Amino acid sequence: MSMSAADLQERFLALLEEHRRILYKVARAYGRTAADQEDLVQEMAVQAWKSFRRYDDRWRFSTWLYRVALNVAISFRRREHTRALHVAPDGEELLTRVGQADPEPAEDVALLYRFIGQLDPLNRALLLLYLDGQSQAEIGEVLGISPTNVSTRVGRLKERLREDFRAVGNLH
Repeated sequence: MSMSAADLQERFLALLEEHRRILYKVARAYGRTAADQEDLVQEMAVQAWKSFRRYDDRWRFSTWLYRVALNVAISFRRREHTRALHVAPDGEELLTRVGQADPEPAEDVALLYRFIGQLDPLNRALLLLYLDGQSQAEIGEVLGISPTNVSTRVGRLKERLREDFRAVGNLH
């Protein structure tokens, strides 16, 4: 049974509204600035709509949306990195990082996102899904790795985060 374009759009918008937090979580993990994050949310929503005709109901919508969002975010970061290499002065990022204020205890979440932002794309996506409460099987499904691999990587990431928090004095 084929849906009309209006029905398809209505179904997509309802599902997107129900799961929009996913887009904001991914954008916060991959976008450096508030403007980047907003651009990413819009780009992810547009790409999800363009891909929606291929969405298979046998998948959970949230799993499918994570895949779309993560692919868009990873592509966005690659483009931004390449642009920065050709446009930004060499010391600009260093100056930006040095200029950041010391984190306050109330900023643990911002600090966590900063640490997440330093991870490679696969580990960043994995940690984001883990923090969102996804099961090892669901994470493996989204990222295309085995649940055992997910478990091993999560253990390593937890230890790395403990070390990162200890290094800045936010964990004793």
